[in-house]
Amino acid sequence: MIGPSKPPINVQDGFFYQLRKDNTLVEVMLISEKKRVGRIRRFDKYAVVLEVEGREELIYKHAISSVASLGGTPTASPAMGTVRTPPV
Repeated sequence: MIGPSKPPINVQDGFFYQLRKDNTLVEVMLISEKKRVGRIRRFDKYAVVLEVEGREELIYKHAISSVASLGGTPTASPAMGTVRTPPV
C-alpha cells in the first residue's frame, strides 16, 4: 500500500524566508568571488532580490556560491548559518 507522498523539503525557501522575515543582514558570496552584503527583500525559484546600500539588486541563484547570516538571530546558528548552492 502506497501512502500519501510527502512534499519535498526545500531548505533554501525556509532559510531565505526566515532571513527575510527577521530582516537579517546577510553576506552573499558569488561564484565570481564578489561579496554582497544586504537584506533579502524577495526571492523565488531562480533569483534573490537583495537590498544593498538602499538599492535593490537581483542576483540569480546560479551565480551564488553561499549565503551567510550576519545578524544575531536564531537563523545564525552554526547548523543553519550558511547554505551553499551548487553551480549549475
